Amino acid sequence: MPSNPPSPLIVPLLSAANFVIGMGAFVIIGILNPLADAFALSAATTGLLMVVYAVAYAVLSPLLVSLTGGIGRRRVLASAMLIFAAAAILSALATNATVLFAGRVVAAIGAGLVTPVAAAVAAGLSPPAKQGTALANVFLGLSLAQVAGVPLGSFVAYTYGWRVAFWIVAALALPCAALIWIRVPAGLSFVPLSLADLGRVLRNLRLMLAVSFTSVFLSGTYIVFTFIAPLLSERMGFGRDGITLTLTLAGLGAVAGSFLGGRLADRIGATRTLAGLSVSLALIMPAFSMLPMPVWAVMVMVVLWNLCGWSFMAAQQLRLISLSPADSGVLLALNAGAVYVGAAGGSAVGGAVLNTLGLDALGFAGACVALLSLVVLLIAPAPPRQR
Repeated sequence: MPSNPPSPLIVPLLSAANFVIGMGAFVIIGILNPLADAFALSAATTGLLMVVYAVAYAVLSPLLVSLTGGIGRRRVLASAMLIFAAAAILSALATNATVLFAGRVVAAIGAGLVTPVAAAVAAGLSPPAKQGTALANVFLGLSLAQVAGVPLGSFVAYTYGWRVAFWIVAALALPCAALIWIRVPAGLSFVPLSLADLGRVLRNLRLMLAVSFTSVFLSGTYIVFTFIAPLLSERMGFGRDGITLTLTLAGLGAVAGSFLGGRLADRIGATRTLAGLSVSLALIMPAFSMLPMPVWAVMVMVVLWNLCGWSFMAAQQLRLISLSPADSGVLLALNAGAVYVGAAGGSAVGGAVLNTLGLDALGFAGACVALLSLVVLLIAPAPPRQR
């Protein structure tokens, strides 16, 4: 650990790194059609670009964090950003779909190191009373990417071509890597991690149950979020503009949630924050099964839904660190992978509900899973430090 106080610019810089990661990861959503046309792929096949990224991230992130546990954090973060930039360049130069899919795997390698290591650095450099806020601010970058980065990439892709969107990601990642090298203290390291540490955590039912909260909680949100466009189109009569406005407000709610979650965790504790969010989602989401309703009510509901749905991350990260500080690096990596497991699981459950029970059952199904996340939270051991 450095002897001098860390620069106040480190947390904003780590948040900016997550913004680039989020933009590079989710820009695919906004450019599926141009990519499908460019490589003569079906929409379903092109959509596998997100699936490949998510699976690679979930599998590789904890492994890579463990393998690099003995390396200084500055070196790991800067190198990972360079890998992410290389992935964007590889994608921009892709001449066939195979190269494009390979680019997504390489991107997952870089992202799988940046996001959990950035969280560990932010928490390690912050006093205990401010760790929740620091983690929320670092995670804010991913939320902002949904609001600004992804729409920007989509606009650029449709206006100037999909390759330009990837070049922009690379252009943002390269200076970010340089700034990390300049600003993050040299020699910064925490408890060294290894594959043995990963194996030990994976065998620890207590810790894995705590990590699983992320997947279950997000599954409830994605049951509705994945199918929000057809739901609003069929039940509210929304077209392009209405759906765009709704998604924009959803993103703003997610950004507000990033701020709120950290402050709540610092004030009332991580477990109480997560319990309150689970209950809030269970109360809000049935409204999606009661459409139509006034447009203003839908917009308020969407903001509240995303505010609660994305307030969890800082509290969950703080809870995991408190449960086992020595395993924080592995736990944060597993938690980052659990985000993608939750998104995939929620989408799958939502699709099954849609096919069997119809659109009107999505809200109730999401509420049930939100309550299930509360059960998972309550049966998991509480961190030793509760306020």
